[in-house]
Amino acid sequence: MFDALVVEKDEDTGKTHAEVKQLSESDLPDAEVTVTVEHSTLNYKDGLCIGPGGGLVRHYPHVPGIDFAGTVEASSDARYKPGDKVVLTGWRVGEAHWGGYAQKARVKADWLVPLPEGMTTRQAMAVGTAGLTAMLAIQALEDNGLADHHGPVLVTGAAGGVGSVATAILARLGREVAAVTGRPEQADYLRGLGATEVVPREELTEVTRKPLESERWAGCVDAVAGPMLGRVLKQMKYGASVAAVGLAGGAAIEGALVTPFILRGVNLLGIDSVLQPYDNRVRAWERIARDLPMEKLEAMIEPAGLEDLPRLGAEILAGRVKGRVVIDL
Repeated sequence: MFDALVVEKDEDTGKTHAEVKQLSESDLPDAEVTVTVEHSTLNYKDGLCIGPGGGLVRHYPHVPGIDFAGTVEASSDARYKPGDKVVLTGWRVGEAHWGGYAQKARVKADWLVPLPEGMTTRQAMAVGTAGLTAMLAIQALEDNGLADHHGPVLVTGAAGGVGSVATAILARLGREVAAVTGRPEQADYLRGLGATEVVPREELTEVTRKPLESERWAGCVDAVAGPMLGRVLKQMKYGASVAAVGLAGGAAIEGALVTPFILRGVNLLGIDSVLQPYDNRVRAWERIARDLPMEKLEAMIEPAGLEDLPRLGAEILAGRVKGRVVIDL
């Protein structure tokens, strides 16, 4: 028997309820690899799945948790053997498939990657999907000529999970980082991660019909979209790129015009972490192990347990979570 956060749904009212329960291995889904989960983390999607589901959860009872790291307990796939340390992010685990908010998980071997050498499972989950997404975004900016552009790289939603890791990595790589936040009380936290400038959110949320604005940013990791992305695109330097990773400000790019693309050669790069191929994941995790300053990572961590997740799920949906919540299983 093992502990798990189980979400159940009342079919009459449609309401969901999450609590820690005991499950047995026979409750786990069929798959090739059984993992003893050591750490998980908290993402916006987790908040949805712990609560009303947001359309992500199809079947109840459900075990959320879109990330986990731990030790292989049993495997019918030759790629993994008992004792191997592994990480899982994406593949709709924690949404369509039972996830990491349990002391055991059973998943497909194709969904796992080896834990990078020198990294603990706790550090891996302080990184999690958010950090992997941040690294994929930075690699996309690099692959599209980031080194050719001087000046600050903008990070929107900088106090969140993706933004925090992106800020720390970019600063470690020697870039100026302009961190955007709507929470002025987080300014010291962001400067501690390496931000050279803190930009108030309201400076970038006004919708304008100007075709272009003054060139300011050498690159951008954007977790917000909405009117902010529409405004930022008009402020990018010639040939610079925006890596779009989220939609906290809305799915529509309000105020956007085609002019940045056809007059300045600006690139809008879409970043998906859910279905990334294995080789891309391994490349990103290796870069994270090398380029993310672990002392900065430690400053982002808020430790928690399974019993804290119903409260934390509501808080992340309300925008009240800073940095990276790491769940100790």
